[in-house]
Amino acid sequence: RIGVIDGDGRVVWGDQLLIILAEPILKELPGATIIADVKSSKVFFEEIERRGGKALMSRTGHSLIKTLLAETGAPLAGEMSGHIFFAHRYYGFDDALYAAVRLIGVVSTSNFSIAEMLNALPKMMNTPELRIDCADDRKFAVIEEVRARLRGQGGITVQEIDGVRVNSADGWWLLRASNTQPVLVGRCEAPDAACLGRLTTELARQLTLSGVDPRAVG
Repeated sequence: RIGVIDGDGRVVWGDQLLIILAEPILKELPGATIIADVKSSKVFFEEIERRGGKALMSRTGHSLIKTLLAETGAPLAGEMSGHIFFAHRYYGFDDALYAAVRLIGVVSTSNFSIAEMLNALPKMMNTPELRIDCADDRKFAVIEEVRARLRGQGGITVQEIDGVRVNSADGWWLLRASNTQPVLVGRCEAPDAACLGRLTTELARQLTLSGVDPRAVG
């Protein structure tokens, strides 16, 4: 995994890093598919489309993204966790040292620093990744219960690629079952604090309806 800090001391999250790395690739390959996992910001998907690419949402998971990269022929993919996969001039697997070299290449040929590139992106408010304790024999059942309650509900759209990612006028919230640990993973994103508060309240309500304590954050 690669970790990047900009000149202002801010973490460059995986989806933001993908936007930066995708810029020269999309100039060379207009319309190319760029893949990010389901935890990624709405900003990633909108920015890739705005820059002439096709943004594709994937399930979270190293092997799942690598497989999707091969199936789609995408030149670049990544996860919020810092796994970055290059098939453009590389072999289609995640290699942090190679990603670092590619990032240096982008910055060295740009008139902007990484901090300035981040400043140019739309600003959103996000929760951190919320890891809610839930037994292995319950976590997938909880996701199915939430899905069932959301079906047919007005004012939202639900993506079921990996758990549920619920889009509304306030932004979006995600709930998925971890593939490796006895936890549910949540995340919320909104344009302002009021919207974010409503999203986190709804996420907590859904957990409570399924008998999961939303305060049990690991």
